[in-house]
Amino acid sequence: MIARLNHPDYDRWATQVRNTGGCRQPIHLRGKVDHYDQATGQLLHRYTTRHEPDGILRLPCKTRRASRCPACAETYRADTYQLIRAGLIGGKGVPTTVTSHPTLFVTLTAPSFGTIHSRWEKNGKVQPCHPRRNTPTCPHGRALTCTARHGKDDPRLGEPLCADCYDYTGSVLFNALAPLLWKRFADAVRRHLAKHGGLPLRELRHHLTLSFAKVAEYQRRGVVHFHAVIRLDSSDGPAFPPPAWATADALTHAVQHAAKAVTATAPAYEDQPERALRWGSQLDIRPITLNGDLTEQAVAGYIAKYATKAAECVGTLDRRINPLDNLDAFNLRDHARCLITSCMHLGTLPDLAELRLADWAHMLGFRGHFSTRSRRYSTTLGDLRADRVQHARDTDITTGRLPLFDEDTVLVISEWEYAGKGYSAGDQLLAAAITGTRLGDPHAL
Repeated sequence: MIARLNHPDYDRWATQVRNTGGCRQPIHLRGKVDHYDQATGQLLHRYTTRHEPDGILRLPCKTRRASRCPACAETYRADTYQLIRAGLIGGKGVPTTVTSHPTLFVTLTAPSFGTIHSRWEKNGKVQPCHPRRNTPTCPHGRALTCTARHGKDDPRLGEPLCADCYDYTGSVLFNALAPLLWKRFADAVRRHLAKHGGLPLRELRHHLTLSFAKVAEYQRRGVVHFHAVIRLDSSDGPAFPPPAWATADALTHAVQHAAKAVTATAPAYEDQPERALRWGSQLDIRPITLNGDLTEQAVAGYIAKYATKAAECVGTLDRRINPLDNLDAFNLRDHARCLITSCMHLGTLPDLAELRLADWAHMLGFRGHFSTRSRRYSTTLGDLRADRVQHARDTDITTGRLPLFDEDTVLVISEWEYAGKGYSAGDQLLAAAITGTRLGDPHAL
């Protein structure tokens, strides 16, 4: 740390740190960028990392996981917020007329896989977890009752009352098949809307477009559920309203029907037959308004918050698990360890190989994208990032750090190679002081 502070290029190093936005584990690149005149072949400008501190350029890691890098995850969260909000009120290339389109906020949950410790309130007062007069006993001799009034941070929340009774296999299979369940749910919604409009399904796309954006959230018990914004547009795009028969009530009925109707079948394995999995009985459907209880800001903020999270609330890891890893060496909750163990075991079975459960054991079987959107819902994260890059380039040109070239007559040749990531112990202390961020996980050094 002292050597870094006293080095002549400290100011440039500090500038690189600031430019990463407080990233905990910046990516190190080594290389150069040349600008040539296409007509004459003359070298107009060259940037090389040879003159940078340590001979490298530090760039933010751009992860979405808040558990790995809060700074980069915050950028991802903000971009997701803008993406979701633009699909509700317009902007970012989306017309403001979408505010008049039927739009719902839908939450699809997982079914029960066993009795767990839970927290619920009545009239603002926390109620006992599972109070019962005649306490039932499970086949393993455990009393299925709990009179505790759990706090929000109680580590028992989500844990089964009897781990031997809990259906760990069903839990990880549901996570693995959740993306397929969502696809079939969306298809069922379209079929129901087509039937409501008196159209064959193949003709629906000429009259109506189902636009959506969704995010997956882990419950404390280790299963995912989906929060989705679903909007009806004309087949000509979000600039035009859907047909008159495509109302919010019609969309609500279609969602209710699809949530109950669709299933996904887990393959048979060993001596176990095929198993049909479906959504849970809890289904929340609420209209989104500009000035009601559920505004576009609340919905966009809610979805963006979960776009940066994974399964850490369950007590699992935020990286892939090697089959040779000793799980006892990690600080895992018993419930999370059982879920991971189930994934690792089922992943070795040939009949379930296509689910890749062992590869996604750290995600408790879920292998889908956390945040997705339909093509016409709104802008894309790529477009938002491109706008940010263009803004940074314009700033560099304005301040003289980059010359102004005619892009049609200049050939740009880039050569980059990966040179590592993260900080040394001393550099991490200085970077935290410069950016005002908390120190990162020591394992990320």
